[in-house]
Amino acid sequence: MEFKDLGLTEPTIKAINELGISQPTTVQADVIPSVLEGKDIFAIAPQRSGKTYSYVFPLIEVLASKKNQNILIITADSFQANNVSDSFALFNKYHASDDEDESNVVIATPDLILDLVKEEKVDLSNVNILVVDDINLLKKKHQLSNLEEVLEKLPTDKQNIVFTNRRSKETQSILDKILKTPTEIKVDKNKVDEAVSAQTGAQTTEFVKKEPQVDEKSLELVSKYKVFGDKTPRFLLIKGELKQ
Repeated sequence: MEFKDLGLTEPTIKAINELGISQPTTVQADVIPSVLEGKDIFAIAPQRSGKTYSYVFPLIEVLASKKNQNILIITADSFQANNVSDSFALFNKYHASDDEDESNVVIATPDLILDLVKEEKVDLSNVNILVVDDINLLKKKHQLSNLEEVLEKLPTDKQNIVFTNRRSKETQSILDKILKTPTEIKVDKNKVDEAVSAQTGAQTTEFVKKEPQVDEKSLELVSKYKVFGDKTPRFLLIKGELKQ
């Protein structure tokens, strides 16, 4: 199976191929089409199975094909937020920008999101797509109560995509609040395929490992214009650095 078979377009595939990635992993083959179809998704996938790309790739397509999309991606820590932000920037580079498009992607931990809401720098009422990047890790980071607060501020009519590295009784009640008849995808950790190794190798050669940092310029723009309205930066809050 190739990425073109999953519904990705040539600009995204070109960026993927440039990084030496030729085949989707199991989780990507299952998740990508479901994201593009607008389905709610609950995916159980081990770490390093390619799950980040499984939602980044199709969400890039959503941003390219639909205007004024507001995507909230919740991560367990700032380092993962940094990785997700870098992935969006890297694989989005061949899609043409549209100055009239007011789409936004916010990538942050639950506690940071709540801080920004209190400071009136983020308005979550118009989120179209919610991604929870590993709810079990959020539990380990003691962020479940913060996640529940964030969920209360989101609209009910949106697409929900939730990942976990394993099932947990402690997260089930929150999952029930987020997901309604989701497509469930499970990747056996003992059957993670060769494509994972290839993608992991490609990523480590591309990204510079460094401490994540707040993007002050983005925060300044967020404060000025309010998130999810008027002109706001496409990728917000956490920035990394790519090798040139």
